Amino acid sequence: QLQVVESGGGLVQPGGSLTLSCTTSKFILEYYAIGWFRQAPGKKREGVACIRNSDDSTYYLGSVQGRFTISRDNSKNTAYLQMNSLKPEDAAVYYCGASRYYTQNLWNYLDTELYDGWGQGTQVTVSS
Repeated sequence: QLQVVESGGGLVQPGGSLTLSCTTSKFILEYYAIGWFRQAPGKKREGVACIRNSDDSTYYLGSVQGRFTISRDNSKNTAYLQMNSLKPEDAAVYYCGASRYYTQNLWNYLDTELYDGWGQGTQVTVSS
């Protein structure tokens, strides 16, 4: 399993920002596609952003397009999710995953089936 560690969650007011981090000491993130997912209580885990390792192409869930930015810093073996203009509906536990698979269609990286393992997640709460 490709286990990672997420951090950076917290409580933020609507309209606020947070940056989540994803790292691991077990393998080199640079060689894997990275996906950020979230899961709210009673809902399925959904992909919100992904970045392909071969060319750093990115793809976003429509509802976060323009507000969230996924990136990676290979020198720190860390991936990030910058979240701006947060809304109450963004509240969830956020998970990061690393995928060893290649797919030409970027949106496929928002599918949990392409990921072998998950971290413990980091809670994001958006409330006034």
